[in-house]
Amino acid sequence: MKNLDLGKEKINKLLFAFSIPCIISMLINSVYNIVDQIFIGQGVGTIGNAATNVIFPLVILSTAIASLIGNGAAANISLLLGAGKNDIAKKSTGSAIILLIIVSILVFLVGEITLPTLIHLFGSTSNVYNSALTYGRIILLGVPCMIFYTGMSAIIRADGSPKYSMILLVIGAIINLILDPVFIFYFHLGVAGGAWATIIGQFVSFIIAFFYLFRFKMIKLEKKDYKMNSTIFKVLGLGLSSFITQMTVVALFIVMNNLMNKYAVDSKFGRDIPLSVYGVISKLNGLYVACVLGISIGAQPIIGYNYGAKNYARVKETLKKVIMICAMIGIFFNILFQFFPQYIISPFITKTDPNYALFMEFAIDFSKIFLMVCFLNSFEMCTSIVIQSLGKVVKATLCSFTRQIFLFIPLALILTHFYGLYGALYAGTIADTLCFFVIIIIFVTEYKKLNACEKATK
Repeated sequence: MKNLDLGKEKINKLLFAFSIPCIISMLINSVYNIVDQIFIGQGVGTIGNAATNVIFPLVILSTAIASLIGNGAAANISLLLGAGKNDIAKKSTGSAIILLIIVSILVFLVGEITLPTLIHLFGSTSNVYNSALTYGRIILLGVPCMIFYTGMSAIIRADGSPKYSMILLVIGAIINLILDPVFIFYFHLGVAGGAWATIIGQFVSFIIAFFYLFRFKMIKLEKKDYKMNSTIFKVLGLGLSSFITQMTVVALFIVMNNLMNKYAVDSKFGRDIPLSVYGVISKLNGLYVACVLGISIGAQPIIGYNYGAKNYARVKETLKKVIMICAMIGIFFNILFQFFPQYIISPFITKTDPNYALFMEFAIDFSKIFLMVCFLNSFEMCTSIVIQSLGKVVKATLCSFTRQIFLFIPLALILTHFYGLYGALYAGTIADTLCFFVIIIIFVTEYKKLNACEKATK
C-alpha cells in the first residue's frame, strides 16, 4: 500500500487495494448485528430478535455520528493531499480525532439518561420492553468505543492503511462471534449475553484503533495537531452526507417499527412478529448495503485525490467502474432476496419456536415485496458517496434524503392507512423505483460538469 500512487496507479489496482478492505470492514459492522440477531434468535426467540431491532436505531445513530466525523475527515484528507496541502491535512485530522473522543462520551451520557424514553420512541411493544432495556443498557457501554474506532477506521483508510482498518474491525468481530454462543447458551445470559459479547469485541477494536495514533504515515501527526481548530467545519461539511444517510435510516427504523406495531395488531401475525421480522430483514439487507458502501467509500480517496489534483479523466474512470461493480452487487442480492429468502431467514429462528410458521410467512413476504427492486438502491448509495468525495455537500445530501425521507416515509404512512401492514412493504418498492430516476438526473448533471472541467484543463 505504501507504494500506490493515487494519481498514477491503475484504477483497477487502486479500487482493489482500497475497496476490498473497506468492504470487509463494512461487512464486519453488519456481522456484529447479524451474529447477535442469529444467536439471540436461536437462544431467546422472537422477543429477543425484536429487542435487538428496537435498540438498532441507537447503534445506527452512533455510527452516523462516527461517519459524520470519520468520513468527513477522510474525504478532506484525500482532497488536501491531492492539492498538496499536507499541513492543513494534519491539523484537520487531529481536530477530527479530538472531536470523536468528545462526542463519543457525550452520546454515552445522553443515551444512559434517555434510554427508557428512546425505547418507546423506537417502537417497542410491552412484551419486548424489558429485553430491549437490558440489551440497550449494556450496548451503551460500548458506544464510545464504537464511535471512536468507526471514525478512526475511515481516517486510517485515507492515510493509506486500509488493511489496518480492516484488521481492527475483523478482530473485534471474531471475538464477538466466539463469545456470543458462550454467553447466550453456556452461561444462559440471553439478550444480555449477546450485548456483552458485542461490547467486548468493540473494546478490542478500540484499542487497536487507538494505537494507530502513533503510526500515521501519510500525514505524520504530531502532538500539537491534536486540538480543535476551524478546519473541523470543513470536515463536518464533507461528512454531512454520510451522517444524513445514516440518520435517514434511523428515521426509517423508527417509522417502520411504529407502523409494524400499529398495523400488526389487526393482522394474524400479532405485534411482536412483524417487529422481529423487520429487524431480521434489515440486517440481511445491511450485507448488501455494506458491499455497495464498501466499494464507494473505498473509492473516496481515489476520487478525492484526483479531483483535488484536477485529474478529471481518472475521476470519471473511477466513477464508471464503481457504478458498474455496485450494479452487479445489487443484481446478485436482488436475486438472493427474491428467490432464496427462506434459506437466509431460517437461521434467525428455530423450528421449535411456536411463532415459526407465521414468522417465516411474513419474513418471506417482506423480503420479496419490500426488496423487490433493491438492486436500484446501488446507484443511489454509490452516487451519494462519490458526489460527497467531490466536495458537493448539498447534492450528496439530496441523494441521501431522496429515498428515505422524501419518498419512502410519506408513501409508507399513506399506503398503510389503506392497505395495512403490507402497505409499508409496497412503499419500499415504489420508493426504490422513483428514487432511481431522481438520482440519474443528479448523477448526469455532475458527470457533465466533470466533462466541462476536463475540457477546460486541456
